[in-house]
Amino acid sequence: MFCRNLSHKLQRSGLTRRAAVAALLLTVAVSIGAVHAANNSVQGAPKKEEGGYETDAPTAILIEATSGSILFEKNADQLTAPSSMQKLMTLEVVFNALLVGTLKFSDDFKVSQNAWRKGGAPSGGPTMFAALNSRIIVDDLLRGAIVSNGNDACMILAEGMAGSEQAFAERMTKRARELGLTRSTFANATGLPDPNNKMSVREIARLARHIVLTYPEQYRIFNEREFTWSKIKQQNRNPLPTVMTSADGMSVGATKEGGYGMVGSAVQNGQRLIVVVNGVDDPDDRVTEARKLLEWGFRNFETRTLFAANQLVGYARVFGGESRSVTLASPDPVKLMVQRNGSDKLRAQIVYNGPVQAPIEPGRRVGVLKVWRGANIAVEAPLQTSQGIAVGSTTRRAFDGVSELFIGLFRGNSEKL
Repeated sequence: MFCRNLSHKLQRSGLTRRAAVAALLLTVAVSIGAVHAANNSVQGAPKKEEGGYETDAPTAILIEATSGSILFEKNADQLTAPSSMQKLMTLEVVFNALLVGTLKFSDDFKVSQNAWRKGGAPSGGPTMFAALNSRIIVDDLLRGAIVSNGNDACMILAEGMAGSEQAFAERMTKRARELGLTRSTFANATGLPDPNNKMSVREIARLARHIVLTYPEQYRIFNEREFTWSKIKQQNRNPLPTVMTSADGMSVGATKEGGYGMVGSAVQNGQRLIVVVNGVDDPDDRVTEARKLLEWGFRNFETRTLFAANQLVGYARVFGGESRSVTLASPDPVKLMVQRNGSDKLRAQIVYNGPVQAPIEPGRRVGVLKVWRGANIAVEAPLQTSQGIAVGSTTRRAFDGVSELFIGLFRGNSEKL
């Protein structure tokens, strides 16, 4: 029944009948193995003949900020050197400390010999030109790190907050895990070459989205066009806003190992897209590829609502309860960016580890709704129970126990085949 309801829902969202039919099989994965199989099926970039896009960037991703919809990806999970783009992780740690109150904008930190020599004027790299042994407040250091892309600003923040850059890098990796960035690792606060600096464009995009949504006031700094320190005026090192008027951030990077990369964000008609490209051979090409992807996204996609907040999405099996199943819903609207021409091939799946043990209280997080566009995940939404299920009778619990034993034996025999 629900498969038909999902098909009808997609049709009412404005998708073509062909797209709706492609999505009508909403399967329920009830084992870890099924979850892994679903995740492993998501590989590569959309084919052009499927309504996708082609880019010369070795790794790239385009997402919509509000819903998290993935519009395009190419080698998005490949770990590469993020270069200065990893400064976004440094900044997130600082922004979070400001948010929780363990750091103030007026706090000041001393410019150490290490920060001055390795990240300042003598280094020859991007710098805010912080003077040796001077003290600089956090508010100015943020502009030195964002507008000037200063390595010295990041090192001064790291040493001031954690005692050493290495200790701060460990904090960066820990914080990344808290944000769900499961593969990113950091050895310093700047992105200067180190084999332990690794990120994928997918996780860079997720981090950028988190910053945009969580720290709107601090995000404004990314769009400041210049910053002056030590009587030296520097233009914002992100060139994207100069070639795309709707762009307002975020960062660029370049190392011999990682090539040229960029995190870009732009808003048109109230809709924000975030793009990440990395591994490009030429600094101008990274700007061109990022701009073209953003323009393609704005031109070809629009937002549709698949499910309203708390609307029935599907069911999960229940073990030992008064009912054999429990209804699932998303606490927030499930929205998806779809192509205006209706050429998307969508497929949806509820993924949970079950059956769910009774008693069950309303609002319990039990799974996730995944929607694929072609071979790639377009959006994921958490699902929670929308009703309570009490413990069933002794007979019901015994019957469920026997059923699970039989299913377990069958599953075990199947794994041996």
